[in-house]
Amino acid sequence: MTKLIVQIPCFNEAEDLPETLARIPRRIDGIDTVEILVIDDGSSDGTADVARLWGVHHIVRHRRNRGLAHAFRSGVKAALAQDADIIVNTDADGQYEGADIARLVAPIVAGEADIVIGDRGVADNAHFGPVKRKLQRLGSHVVRRLSRTDITDAVSGFRAMTRSAAQQINITTDFSYTTDMLIQAGRKRLAIASVPVRTNRTLRPSRLFTSIPRFIVNTGITIARAYTTHNPMRVFVGGGMVLALLGALPILRFLAYWAAGDGDGHVQSLVIGGALLVLGTLVAILGVLADLVAANRRLIEAALSELRELNDIVAAQERDQPRDERAEARRRRA
Repeated sequence: MTKLIVQIPCFNEAEDLPETLARIPRRIDGIDTVEILVIDDGSSDGTADVARLWGVHHIVRHRRNRGLAHAFRSGVKAALAQDADIIVNTDADGQYEGADIARLVAPIVAGEADIVIGDRGVADNAHFGPVKRKLQRLGSHVVRRLSRTDITDAVSGFRAMTRSAAQQINITTDFSYTTDMLIQAGRKRLAIASVPVRTNRTLRPSRLFTSIPRFIVNTGITIARAYTTHNPMRVFVGGGMVLALLGALPILRFLAYWAAGDGDGHVQSLVIGGALLVLGTLVAILGVLADLVAANRRLIEAALSELRELNDIVAAQERDQPRDERAEARRRRA
């Protein structure tokens, strides 16, 4: 039995949610069960009530708005707890065509991918303005290089993942999960695919960011943080070498003047160069320490993944036990 759970992060989406729910297919080839999970991220317009009215299978509610990344994490956690084999994330505003969920999960069902990203065709998408097209293409290019993946629409929120991939991804950002997730998946060598999907025009402004400059800054910080987390040696040692090379230039300048017998008036070059050399060495040493921290992170993530697999085994065994035996097993663990 293959269970697919479609998770929908929502923040004040009571008006648009019904149409989004209506477009989600209930039957997909290769999938035995399709369920819907709504994450109500502190809505004040009755989003959760609308979800119940439309027969949503699972609802997660946040008492206050925590942001898209936290809503995504809550959704994945709840989907895993409900024994989802495949998790699809989509937006509540109807930007993505629900019928394309079948196209999105096809590579996973065929065993060809761990994660599939819906490619909106940003370069030719009539629903995007020229500025947004250029920014999306630039951002996707940067993420593609840093994650070593061949994904053309890195910030697309329309994506599917296997249970195993979801257990290995640990979102750490508070802004948006899209780039963080891709960089992690690429560095963990998960099989990532991209399929073209259709989009619909959305009239309301984005609730993720209030302005394009703010979006650029927050996305840039997220990308830099994710890349540094998984590649500390390259970032810090590389930065230290750059500082050291910059420090060598004024030192060479001083030596040239000194060899010509005019070194007394250029001691400041020696001081500046020495300071940059020391700073570069310290930054490189920080890279070694950061790499040790990253190694510990990998060990912790491996332990978490094994713990989640163990929980799956225990849950499967409990489902096969009679009710009295399950109660007794829980009592013993307590």
